[in-house]
Amino acid sequence: MKTIHKFRLEMGKEPTALRLRDGYRVVRCEYLVSQKGVYLWVEQHLNVAIPVTDRQFVVVHSGDPVPVSYQYLDTALDVFGPEAYHVFEVKDPQPAFAPMEAHQGLRPPLFRTTTHHAGSA
Repeated sequence: MKTIHKFRLEMGKEPTALRLRDGYRVVRCEYLVSQKGVYLWVEQHLNVAIPVTDRQFVVVHSGDPVPVSYQYLDTALDVFGPEAYHVFEVKDPQPAFAPMEAHQGLRPPLFRTTTHHAGSA
């Protein structure tokens, strides 16, 4: 058996931590005017033998930067205001590039510059 639970996500820079069963699925995200908050509805199994995993979610405004590793889930709109709230799941960060080690030094250039002397033939 399975069910759908509703969770309130806190707005701000700090993620909201949720304990969810493996195999969960986010089915809806909405801004509830009466509660003045963003809510997430999650489908998950009721079987207690299925392991529980800690997951983190963040709510950001339009134009706010988020790490590349975050996974976009949905957008919640305030129908009576100009606000849009974007919900991301926090994923393990992946480095954008591998840092150079101190002993590695600089790589040789792909092309060598050559000097051409103008002369008469």
